[in-house]
Amino acid sequence: MGIISWIVFGLIAGVLAKIIMPGKDPGGFIVTILIGIAGAMIGGLISTSLGYGDVNGFDLGSLGIAIGGALLLLFGYRKLKGA
Repeated sequence: MGIISWIVFGLIAGVLAKIIMPGKDPGGFIVTILIGIAGAMIGGLISTSLGYGDVNGFDLGSLGIAIGGALLLLFGYRKLKGA
């Protein structure tokens, strides 16, 4: 899946991660979306390196991986910033 696809997935994942993990984030909604984009890319890299195969296309499994990566980064960001 190309970088543009991961950016779109990241936007969706960032919004869904914010819905799943509500709270006051340092940096606001834009930072949450940027974390979603990075989380989608990191989630894809982690899933590929763990042997779950390549993440191809817009499907439910890829969306789950993107959301998982976004949640992981959002959690880490909140801990780092002390929110």
